[in-house]
Amino acid sequence: MTPQRVRELLDGSFAAALAAADPLRIVPNHLPAPPKGRTLVVGAGKAAAAMALAVEQHWPAAAPLEGLVITRYRHGLLTNRITVIEAGHPVPDAAGEQAAAEILKKVKALTPQDLLLVLVSGGGSSLLSLPAEGITMADLKTVTQQLLMSGAPIQAMNTVRKHLSAIQGGRLAAASRAPILALVISDVAGDDPTHIASGPSVPDPTSYQDAINILERHGVQAPPAIAAHLARGSHGEIAETPKPGDRVFAKTENRVIATAQQSLQAAAEFFRAHGITPAILGDSVTGEAREVAKVYGALAREIAQRGTPWPAPVALISGGECTVTVRSKGRGGRCAEFLLSLAIDLDGAHGIHALACDTDGIDGSENNAGAVISPDTLHRAAPKNVNASALLDRNDAYSFFEATGDLVVTGPTRTNVNDYRVILVT
Repeated sequence: MTPQRVRELLDGSFAAALAAADPLRIVPNHLPAPPKGRTLVVGAGKAAAAMALAVEQHWPAAAPLEGLVITRYRHGLLTNRITVIEAGHPVPDAAGEQAAAEILKKVKALTPQDLLLVLVSGGGSSLLSLPAEGITMADLKTVTQQLLMSGAPIQAMNTVRKHLSAIQGGRLAAASRAPILALVISDVAGDDPTHIASGPSVPDPTSYQDAINILERHGVQAPPAIAAHLARGSHGEIAETPKPGDRVFAKTENRVIATAQQSLQAAAEFFRAHGITPAILGDSVTGEAREVAKVYGALAREIAQRGTPWPAPVALISGGECTVTVRSKGRGGRCAEFLLSLAIDLDGAHGIHALACDTDGIDGSENNAGAVISPDTLHRAAPKNVNASALLDRNDAYSFFEATGDLVVTGPTRTNVNDYRVILVT
C-alpha cells in the first residue's frame, strides 16, 4: 500500500468520524414541537454555533424563537434569530462571563408556557463561566489554568467548576420555570451529561468536599476567595448544587445526540468499505497520552509481526480523552503528544501508520487538529536536527510535527466528540 493511499485512508476515516458528529445533520432529528409560548435557545460549547444554526434552519418561521449561545473564538457562524457570542477557551474570560449572566437573566424570565432549549457541547465548562458570588473571574482563571496543567481528568475539573459557578451543576435548570430540553453532544468518556459543559441542566452528584479533595490531590493552590467559598460550602453555609431526585429536574430532559462511539463506528464502516478490518478499542480511553501510546504501540507490533489478535490490514480505532501533565513550556496537545510517544516507541516499525486528532479541530492551544506518523517519521526528522525524545520531555510535540510537515490542520470543525485515534497496520 503506497504512502499516499495510506494517508487517504487515515484522512478519510477522520472525515467520516466528523460527519457522524455534524450538528447540522444531527440536531434537526431531535427538535421538539414549538410550545404555546415562546422558545428560548441557550447553550455553550464548541458546537454551539452549528447547533444554533441547525435549530434556526428547521424551526417553523411563524413560531417565536430567540436565544443566546456561547462558543469559542473563531467558532462562530452567522445566525439570524439566535445570537452567537465568542469567548475564551480553555481558560474563561469576561466575554463568557457577561454572556452567561445574560443567559441566566433570560432563563429566569421564562414562564411555564415557554420552552427552554439548551444546546450543550464540549468546551462549555469554560465558555459558560459565571462565577459564584464572591469569586472573581481572575480567581476562576487561576484555578482553571492550574487544573489544566495538573493532568486532572475532565470529570475532576468539572466537579470543581460546578462548585464555583452560578449557572453550572444543574443551576440553570433550577432557574427555569419553563420545561427544558437539552440536546447534548458528548465529549467525555461515558457520555454522562453531568460532565459535559459541567452539566448546567443536569443533577450534580458531587459535593463541595469533593471539589476540595480534587484540588488537594492535584496540588492546586486555590486563591483565598475560592478556598473560602469551597470551605463554606463543605460546612453547609452555602447551598449545594441540585442533586439527583430534586424536583427542579421534573420538567427537564437531557438527551445525548452525538457521542464518540458513533463517530468511531462511522470510521469503522469507512475502513470496512475499503477492505480493512476495523477494531474499535474503546471510546473512553484515558490516562497519560505518552503512556497510552506505548500500550497501543505494543499491540500494533504484535499485529505486524505475528498477525494476532487480528491479521493485517487492520485499523485500531479509539476515542476518549487522554491527559498531559505539563512539565515544561512546549507547544502541542494530547493528540500530538500521543503520536510523538508512539513514533518513538515504534522506532520505524514497518507498515504501521497513525493519525490522532481532536474532533473540534484544535489540539491543545495550537492551530492543528492533530498529526500523523509513518514508519519514516523519525528518519525524516533527523536532518532537521529535531530530537524526538527531547521534545517529548518538553511537551513540545507540535514543534516536532511542524518540522516534519506532519501536522493535520482542519480549522474549527464546530463539533466535539473528543479525540479520534487510528493506527493502521498494513
